[in-house]
Amino acid sequence: MNLAKVIVDVPTMQTNEPYTYLVPDELNDKLQKGMRVIVPFGNGGRKIQGIVWDIDNNGTFDGELKEISGLLDLDPVLNTELLDMSKWMAEKTYSFQISCILTMLPSVMRAKYQKQLVLNDSSEIDDDILAIFGDDNVVDFDVDEYPASVLKKIIQYRKENKLSVEYKVSDGAKAKKIYAIKPNLTTEQAKEELTKVRKNSKNLIKILDFIINHNDKEIAQRKLVHDFDIPEAAIKSAVDKGWFARFLQEEYRNPYQGKIGTNKPLKLNDDQQSAVDRISAATNRNQDTVFLLEGVTGSGKTEVYLQSIQKALELGKTALMLVPEISLTPQMVKRVKGRFGNRVAMLHSGLSNGEKYDEWRRVNNGEADVVVGARSAIFAPLDNIGIIIMDEEHEASYKQDDSPRYHTRDVAKWRASFHNCPLVLGSATPSLESRARATKGVYQLIKLPHRINNQSLPEVRVIDMKEEVKNSGQEDFSSELLSAINNRLQKHEQIVLMLNRRGYSSFVMCRSCGFVLHCPNCDISLTLHMDSRTMKCHYCGHEEPIPNKCKNCGSKKIRYYGTGTQKVQEKLQSLVPNARILRMDVDTTRRKGSHERILQKFGNGEADILLGTQMIAKGLDFPNVTLVGVLNADTSLDLPDFRSSERTFNLLTQVSGRAGRAEKKGLVYIQTFNPDHYAIRLAQRQDYELFYRKEMNVRHQTNYPPYYFTVKISASDVNEAKAAAKMYEIAKILKAKLSDQAIMLGPSPSSILKLKNKYYYQIIIKYKNEPNMKPCLEYILNHYQKDAQKGLYVNIDPDPLNFM
Repeated sequence: MNLAKVIVDVPTMQTNEPYTYLVPDELNDKLQKGMRVIVPFGNGGRKIQGIVWDIDNNGTFDGELKEISGLLDLDPVLNTELLDMSKWMAEKTYSFQISCILTMLPSVMRAKYQKQLVLNDSSEIDDDILAIFGDDNVVDFDVDEYPASVLKKIIQYRKENKLSVEYKVSDGAKAKKIYAIKPNLTTEQAKEELTKVRKNSKNLIKILDFIINHNDKEIAQRKLVHDFDIPEAAIKSAVDKGWFARFLQEEYRNPYQGKIGTNKPLKLNDDQQSAVDRISAATNRNQDTVFLLEGVTGSGKTEVYLQSIQKALELGKTALMLVPEISLTPQMVKRVKGRFGNRVAMLHSGLSNGEKYDEWRRVNNGEADVVVGARSAIFAPLDNIGIIIMDEEHEASYKQDDSPRYHTRDVAKWRASFHNCPLVLGSATPSLESRARATKGVYQLIKLPHRINNQSLPEVRVIDMKEEVKNSGQEDFSSELLSAINNRLQKHEQIVLMLNRRGYSSFVMCRSCGFVLHCPNCDISLTLHMDSRTMKCHYCGHEEPIPNKCKNCGSKKIRYYGTGTQKVQEKLQSLVPNARILRMDVDTTRRKGSHERILQKFGNGEADILLGTQMIAKGLDFPNVTLVGVLNADTSLDLPDFRSSERTFNLLTQVSGRAGRAEKKGLVYIQTFNPDHYAIRLAQRQDYELFYRKEMNVRHQTNYPPYYFTVKISASDVNEAKAAAKMYEIAKILKAKLSDQAIMLGPSPSSILKLKNKYYYQIIIKYKNEPNMKPCLEYILNHYQKDAQKGLYVNIDPDPLNFM
């Protein structure tokens, strides 16, 4: 008998073990690995979605088997590589395989959707298939509604491109259709018609001339209108005469159409050339080598990426390039698209559902061989990958917060091993984990120690704001920074200012009783936003009006404390009234394309000052920026997390690198209340090597990564007592099963106890070699998922990037 192993999607009780189903006769020659299917599950006749994991055409089974009810696909949605990866991911991240599979699929495949069958060409199609369409070219399509004989014909016609299948997602995104035209007349027939047309019928003459010169050409109707100056009315008349056949054809959405110029490879310096040679040699030899490309800001890492990709393409291979957040690096996107044109597909959250759907299909259909995208682009269905690149590999956005909690770097290493290709991890400030592996020879270290134009790194000055407040009472702008701003404005040079806190004020407090307005859903104070005149929670999105009196004591002595980008913009405008200021934060970049519009205005010289949060710290390359100011370097330093010093150093180094990237010399001011902290002092010196040694020593003394592995286990519930009790119960299991070598911190409340009406408790485990860790965590994963039915969730995060 023909059997199929199916991984089922059961939200309440998941398992990594596939279930065995009988393949009905009508699906024997249609079912393939990686297809989604409908299967019965449980005793109530419920039908659920599943993924075909394996097929056994000569299987045996003792007992009664349920049959697969139907297909959700006519082709596999996951290839063998991605199926194997899902199994590895489930084991690596302590999650369920179905969750990994759904993470890999584009949202159009995961969301609720409606399949549609599209008639592309009605010639030589059987009447019973044409009857499905009636008077339309598109009909809703559900595979299990049709008998096997009809399905067989549909599959055959689909192979011949007479039919196609589309997914219509719930929000209305679907394949874009445009009218296209194809001549019905032969050249001779068109010439004959030309003799019959009156000489003043200019548009009809143009149409016949087009047919004579482009007899076999299929063309979009709008192209015929614009390129050949033929009105739509004339085209309709030609269709009515039978000269043209008009039909709908699919057109990919292109989010970058008309926006990208072209650029040519730049001449490499010796360091860059050496880097490209080493990386390309690994591509040539099919070696899955991991390179750590450590290059100072402005050292030309992007050009190394592009020329290494070019070498892979010349070998007939594909390339995958990852960036932390595409919307924050539009200049990078332009360079890649400008270099490789339509060969590039973009996969990231900044696109609409329709655009993402089309870009994924271009990759899946082999029409794009270079993929650029954010975290989820690591799952792009590329074949024969020749190089994988992770730019800014230290960025925290490469770690997935929800299950499966994978790190993109780990998945990239798995794919590089599968395809026997190099992985390039690039950064000016590599993560300590990556740098430690390079030091031990696990990764190969490549350094770019100089800027490409031999320009020196900018001078960095640290301002002690304790003294500034004492002397002038000024908390936002030191006199030295303000003087430098005015100086640059006089020279018509540009300025970048960073304050990593959006909004108007950090919190609102009553001066009578000390009451601070908190979010009702989260254990966090609300932030004042003057543009919308509301108090907002930056975690759950709760909003309420600005209070005019204290909710606790009724006093009207309400004061706004702290500073956000919105308030700083107002203050800066009053200090330098003639300056043209652009603000870039989450509030000003909510609309699609707003990041790009703001940066384009700044790049065109339409503004003097770009003020923003950390989103302006990386990926920007503006030759006229000569001054960078960090208004408060302590925001990330004050976080209760062992990586806070590393994050502070990285952020300050990255944002400092925005200054003086061309001929003009750069200057950076860092304002801080902790001027002697080693992270700030070493960022001032741009001394990554010394910071690395210092921070590694701190981690060694405190038993933190990369010297120890870590795991975070958390429990959440709307009832605080239940979450805490569950965590203490898990702590007993851990103490009983793990050795004395494992260090357990907690149970304790999370740094933010309440988020979105749920209370969080956690345990942190630090360990070096713990043989019982894996079976213990797998037990917790499987045993405690039953609590999810009651609203209590237990989550496991291997190698967490923070403990908050």
